[in-house]
Amino acid sequence: MKKNVFLVLMLFFVFTACNRDDLQNTPADMEITQKDPLSAKQINEKINETIRTKGRFSWKESSDHFVWSAIFQGNKIASIGFGSSFDRSQTPDSKSIEADILKVIEQYEGKSDRIVLSSDPYLNQMDVAIEKQETVIALRKMKNIRYVEPADYCYFENERKLNGTAKSSSSSSGCGFESTALSASDYTTVTPNAKAPWSFAKHNIINAWSYSTGAGITIGVIDSGVSSEQSLLGSSFNNGLSSGRTISKNGVYVDSIWPWSTGYDGSADQCGHGTSMASAMAAPRNNMGQPVGVAYNANLVTYRAASNVVLDGYHEQNGVKIAFTELGNNNSVKIISMSMGHIFSVGKIEDGVKYAYSKGKLIFCAGGTSTSFTNFVGVIFPAWMAETQAVTGVKENTSNQKCDVCHSGAEIDFTYQMERASGNSIPVMSYYNGQTDYVGGSSVATASTAGIAALVWSKNLSWTRDQVLNKMRQSATYYPTPNSDYGYGNINVLQAVQ
Repeated sequence: MKKNVFLVLMLFFVFTACNRDDLQNTPADMEITQKDPLSAKQINEKINETIRTKGRFSWKESSDHFVWSAIFQGNKIASIGFGSSFDRSQTPDSKSIEADILKVIEQYEGKSDRIVLSSDPYLNQMDVAIEKQETVIALRKMKNIRYVEPADYCYFENERKLNGTAKSSSSSSGCGFESTALSASDYTTVTPNAKAPWSFAKHNIINAWSYSTGAGITIGVIDSGVSSEQSLLGSSFNNGLSSGRTISKNGVYVDSIWPWSTGYDGSADQCGHGTSMASAMAAPRNNMGQPVGVAYNANLVTYRAASNVVLDGYHEQNGVKIAFTELGNNNSVKIISMSMGHIFSVGKIEDGVKYAYSKGKLIFCAGGTSTSFTNFVGVIFPAWMAETQAVTGVKENTSNQKCDVCHSGAEIDFTYQMERASGNSIPVMSYYNGQTDYVGGSSVATASTAGIAALVWSKNLSWTRDQVLNKMRQSATYYPTPNSDYGYGNINVLQAVQ
């Protein structure tokens, strides 16, 4: 199956901190039992062992030496969350707390320049350059510190180097520019000349269009961007029966291996994954013989936040954080969809998700899609978060048989049928005009479910997020008692919009 999203796991991220009164040691007095950092191999082995034995890994629950080792092996860049809340506007003393943190870093690092890489304008979060283990120990003792974690430790890249697992391959990264002729059995033609994917009938989406088409609702898409070569997701976004809507494309990704590099590389998809997701949720009901999206009259605000779906490294994680905060501040956006993730929690992304949620956004995240070495994990981050709706893909005519590479688990909220007995998945528009392809995994399940949410909200424009969510639940297979691994199951969209 093409473009199966390689995402991976979950983790709980518990905020704790010690009292700053404990910070009495000077650099000269602080005892360091392990002076040399662990190797990347040792770090990855410990992470994998923890996931296999405990089900999850958290930097918060790791030792000072382990956290420092990962910071040291990750370009010596740390991410710090501080204050009593993730929201800077809710923390009157955020500036003074930040100043105290910098004083501690200056004290233990013995320098006062080239420390801060970034200080988030909306979140109580900053990225700093740290080299010494003493600094990490001192910071983690401060009472206003929520987390200290590596900001540029590349777990997947290290797996690739150590074990030959290719992050950059289509099977793992979710990328690909392929085009495939669609089987006639995988779609039906609807007016004016669009191809409705086979899954639409399974979820009663075509009949639901008599009640709602997504008009008046804006979906934010956090992914690899949208192709500049696909006019139906550009200048012809209002082709056919799609009209009066807009698509806005943004880029917040810095294409560099160096965390101190600046300058976004634009909004254009250079992977192919983001284009497929935008197509699945909101491609126009066109007259050009191309696949149509679930909410074909919804607006889109797309973000190129990462190079692919594996959020590994400083700029990808930072881009996703920025996308969540900007979408949170965009009053026109009701829904956010992200089909990307990581094998463990990332503090700054967690803060970004919570920020967007606090602004009333309904957030859908992919439950996880894996191939070889990551198939031991459950629901991935950030889909496991309480603030998100986790979605996974299931086989045709089922609500409890996950696709061959999809994840399942207690955190799943909804499912979407995306895998046929033939092995074919969901027809979408490809990267280039006039070309089609298939896309699968929990990625397309998530994008499609975000489109369903837009249909429900469009039918009831005055509703709140919770009202929309409750209607989706009430229209799903397992309501009112969620399945232990598949949540509420498949949504009957016609029922949801009536």
